[in-house]
Amino acid sequence: MPGRLPIPADFPSTVKLAILPPPNIDRPTNVLVLLHGLGDGHESFANLGKQMNLPETVCIAIRGPKALLDLEGAHWGDDIIFDSSNGGLDADAGLRESTELIKVLINDMLVEKCGYAHREVTLLGYGQGGMCALSTAIALHQLSNDTTPRELGGIISVGGPLPSEAPAALISKCKTPVIVCGGSSASAITSTAEEKLKRNFEHIEIKRYRRSGDRMPSNRDEMMPIMQFLARRLKSTKGVPEGSIEVA
Repeated sequence: MPGRLPIPADFPSTVKLAILPPPNIDRPTNVLVLLHGLGDGHESFANLGKQMNLPETVCIAIRGPKALLDLEGAHWGDDIIFDSSNGGLDADAGLRESTELIKVLINDMLVEKCGYAHREVTLLGYGQGGMCALSTAIALHQLSNDTTPRELGGIISVGGPLPSEAPAALISKCKTPVIVCGGSSASAITSTAEEKLKRNFEHIEIKRYRRSGDRMPSNRDEMMPIMQFLARRLKSTKGVPEGSIEVA
């Protein structure tokens, strides 16, 4: 039985979000959860979901649960920590609370209430949002068992490594496929971060831009690896007879 279109009333009133139905009145077969970066808000990522225009996919842009000081933006960290090396904010500020929040939204709202399978839920995050997405995949994997797998459709992280609190390595690696994008230099996706990702995820792609820094993709070439990943991971029911089942 396919999942239904989520509505705001499905979620706690304390969670700020935007829901974008699939284009062309498609029946939603997939959910793409969008997690913004440190100091941003869900509105910009709602626009991203609209621009991506993914068939049979409902996009849900979620706002970080904590306000950033007295500014308009939000963040996903347990605390606000300043980076002594540059005076800016440290994205690796503890993500336990946000990881638990996204895990609950997936398990209790999208799966239990709206009828999606974990395999039909994909996360896309930028910076600290990407760190939260990766952390959530690990947390769900650790709840999995032979009868109740909780591997997601995929994780896309732009400029977001695993947080320091994540396991150094998993004996049984997480099977959720992952793509992590970062700059060719001045990137948070360092060689150390890359090795940690490979020790925790069974299927991991690292894509490097031809520029420094971890900004969101700004042209077709930079966006192409993400769209190719989504094309492989998003499910489609078009042309599938009513009542058909997926055979693994």
